[in-house]
Amino acid sequence: MIPARLQSSRFPRKVLARETGKYLIQHVYEGVAGAPGITRVIIATDSEEIHAAAQSFGAEVRWTSPRHLSGTDRVAEVACSLTESLIINVQGDEPLIAREDLGHLVEALSAGGPRAAPMATLARQRQDAEGQLDPNNVKVVVGLNGQALYFSRAPIPYVRRGEGEVVEESPWLHHIGVYGYRRKFLETFTRLPPGRLEKLEKLEQLRALENGFAIQVVETRQVYAGIDTEEEYRTFVKWYRDRSAKLI
Repeated sequence: MIPARLQSSRFPRKVLARETGKYLIQHVYEGVAGAPGITRVIIATDSEEIHAAAQSFGAEVRWTSPRHLSGTDRVAEVACSLTESLIINVQGDEPLIAREDLGHLVEALSAGGPRAAPMATLARQRQDAEGQLDPNNVKVVVGLNGQALYFSRAPIPYVRRGEGEVVEESPWLHHIGVYGYRRKFLETFTRLPPGRLEKLEKLEQLRALENGFAIQVVETRQVYAGIDTEEEYRTFVKWYRDRSAKLI
């Protein structure tokens, strides 16, 4: 499922940006289609323009309420009408999604039987202190079973030496906002009220942890760079054009 809306504070209408000859959301759709374990791809939106754009490149598209506060709520609305047991949520501004990672999320949710984690997400190991200190980079720490212990905008784990400064090049996990859910859990999750930690950190996934639900973390080596600004989109356009030129 790809939730999509036109309102974006830093880059309005970004999912319909088309300097490559394709809509940004079309790049996402084509990246998801054909991924291992993915049998169906749906764009969920409340926008007539996005609906029309999605239909123009042959995507299945579903209408959703304009009152949703998050993409997860939008996905959950559509999921209620589906029979598929697993739902993968990919944001409409992730054109470089790695198909194999989606397959790994499906595997993580399929393994372990009914007592397995009802939710899964991606993370990439990094070592740079600058990235770890950036609150825009969400960090996650996991237990020995690979399940999340906590997500934070703060540098976790906080490695101390001497007077307590962060050690340069200490390992940390950068959370990537691609999620997988068991469909029935998704319905439960969106009915839960936001908890204290979620409100403090502005991180929706903490709602699951606060209510005692496990989140399986799947590590990837893929570098993800969601498009939040026009500058980031121009970088993607340059990459796409250079790549296309090499293929000619």
